[in-house]
Amino acid sequence: MGKALADAFPIVRETMAEADEALGERLSRLCFEGPAEQLVLTENTQPAILAVSVASFRLIASQGLAPAFVAGHSLGEYSAHVAAGTMTFGDALRTVRRRGRYMQEAVPVGQGAMAAILGLDAEQVAQACAEAAQGDVVSPANLNAPGQVVIAGSKDAVARASERAKQLGARRAILLPVSAPFHCALMRPAAERLAPELRAIPQGPFAFPVVANVTAAPYGAGDAVAEVLIRQITAPVRWEESVAAMQAAGATSFLEVGPGKVLSGLVRRIAKDAPTAAFCSPADLDAVRAFRNTPARPR
Repeated sequence: MGKALADAFPIVRETMAEADEALGERLSRLCFEGPAEQLVLTENTQPAILAVSVASFRLIASQGLAPAFVAGHSLGEYSAHVAAGTMTFGDALRTVRRRGRYMQEAVPVGQGAMAAILGLDAEQVAQACAEAAQGDVVSPANLNAPGQVVIAGSKDAVARASERAKQLGARRAILLPVSAPFHCALMRPAAERLAPELRAIPQGPFAFPVVANVTAAPYGAGDAVAEVLIRQITAPVRWEESVAAMQAAGATSFLEVGPGKVLSGLVRRIAKDAPTAAFCSPADLDAVRAFRNTPARPR
């Protein structure tokens, strides 16, 4: 992950070395070489994705691309804050490492679950969760795109809600291979553990607007980033609304920065007429240059 960019660009190698120094270990080696069974552990995955995302952002910024807005999906909101200057790279790395550990430890393995509900609107998914809960926790966790909502909660409640969603007309309900039920009330212990650590991090000024998962709106000038990120741990990720809000505020194109291309695929379903691309390899630089020539501007 990120190795091709690091091999080609000094700024990426320097950023990954900075990550190693901040964490006191060779995160870069884990990203580039594995082993995969270590990389997929949540407390490693979160800083690894953040490091490669920030390195990628620094590279495209050095190519002259300046965003009008930034947003990130769950963990990606930390990368967005580093890009916007509200959080230092080192603080973000150390925080997301503990975030991953606390989230993993909040629910014993095997007791929680997440499932993607396809082909049903968000209101009906919420109805399915409410009718299937039976005193357990299950709720919408990721409002990703039209007809794609992920639910999270206790294993049995997620199974019941998935069946109820299919009765209400969902095309499919797919159990996700995740290690914990993220963005639901079962994550409250993780939020309580991370809260004092987030509140201790100095907050810098916003270089450009950051759209929050919790509100699907840009942070206000006086908003405390820590308080929003604490809420984010247990609250649903309102991605569809976030993309729509950026478009309504003047965003004309969307570039996904970091490993993978999942979010750009979601954006194409939300902002169907907006140019969209992903940047995660040297071959993607042509797409970055095209975006640089058609910058978005906030209204």
